[in-house]
Amino acid sequence: MPDRGKLTFLIGGARSGKSAHAETLLTALPAPWAYIATAQAYDDEMRERIALHRSRRGAGWTTIDAPLDLCEALEALPDGQPALVDCLTLWLTNHMLADHDVAAECRRLADVLSRPRGPWFVVSNEVGQGIVPDNALARRFRDDAGRLNQQVAAIADTVLLMVAGLPLKVK
Repeated sequence: MPDRGKLTFLIGGARSGKSAHAETLLTALPAPWAYIATAQAYDDEMRERIALHRSRRGAGWTTIDAPLDLCEALEALPDGQPALVDCLTLWLTNHMLADHDVAAECRRLADVLSRPRGPWFVVSNEVGQGIVPDNALARRFRDDAGRLNQQVAAIADTVLLMVAGLPLKVK
């Protein structure tokens, strides 16, 4: 039976360098690399963000779109394959907008992430360090994201907090 994989969790604010640093860590490992994307391109601005992320990835990468089916995408990876999930907060948003049972989906994801079969890198946004949002949906998102981030940090082998492009080791 192969050794258990390693889970690295990268968290930080918007434009803190989470994705770029995760890509750097991942590409230090042998290819092929899986990029599991959770974003959905609902507008031109998001299409530009997705294009920017894709432009940084060259040969050796396989992109898997999993805006809702992240657990299935992770479970389908071959044993030992390095993978990057980008990002949990978009995945959470997708489930909230689809009116799914968010708590159940988060528990299911935490279960899958607790058994990485390769070096897995998971990116998420830290959204709880700002002001209290002015509406119920935004407060629910902040709270659900905070709970999900805590679940993933608890099971991760390594947790990196990204600040201004610099990784700070938390765990």
